[in-house]
This record gives sequence, C-alpha cells and structure tokens, in this order.
Amino acid sequence: MKIFEKIFITLAFLSTMLANSQQIDWNRINSQTAIDVITLQNLEQPISSSSSTQVIQLGDQNSADLQINTRTNIVVQQFGDQNSIYYNNAFTSKESKTAITTEGNNNWVDITGSNSISEGLHLNVKGENMTIFMRNY
Repeated sequence: MKIFEKIFITLAFLSTMLANSQQIDWNRINSQTAIDVITLQNLEQPISSSSSTQVIQLGDQNSADLQINTRTNIVVQQFGDQNSIYYNNAFTSKESKTAITTEGNNNWVDITGSNSISEGLHLNVKGENMTIFMRNY
C-alpha cells in the first residue's frame, strides 16, 4: 500500500510540474516582448561590415524607431515637425538598402519587412498629415 501511495504522490507531483510548465502568462506577451525577441535574434547574427544607419531630423517632435538587422543600410531624413518613422527589417536574409525622406508636418511612415520588390527602396513623402503603411513579406 505504501508503494501505491508513493507512486500516486510522485505522479501527482510530476503532473503539476508539467501542467505549470505548459501554462502561458498571456498578460506578459505584448508587442514590446515580441520586439525584444526580434532584437535578441538580431544580436545573435554575425556582424557584417555592410551595415550602416544614418538618421537626420530637422524639426520638433520627430521620431524614428528602427528595428534593423546587420545587413541593412538605411538613410532616414525628416524635415518638419511631428514626423514618425517605424521601420522593421528583422526577417530578411539579404542585404537591404533603403532611403526614407519625409518633408512636411505630421507624417507617419510604417514599413515592415523586406523583399525583392522593396529592394533599393527610396521613399519620398512630401506633404502634411500623410500616413503610409508598407508590408513586405
């Protein structure tokens, strides 16, 4: 009878350990944790000498959030006020060259990914209150 109790307690203990390891805390998963994982992946990639980033901003309250890998050459220029650029190029295996220029106020550019169509992309945004979403998969 004692052997049966020991086996039962051991199985109960193991099942609770397995059940806890399979649970996901959905409250801790958000866009920032996903970006952190992408950033860690980029840090693990070998460093290439072909990577360069240049950001020029003239104006007030401009922002540029660039999530790039080591094979990305990007030039960002923002002239005006309250312009935002979000560029995520974490999933490409090829070298990517991109140039983004915004001229005006309150423009928003959001680019994700890279493919053969966006290779050598030169994006010029001139105007006020413009929004551009580009997804390259």
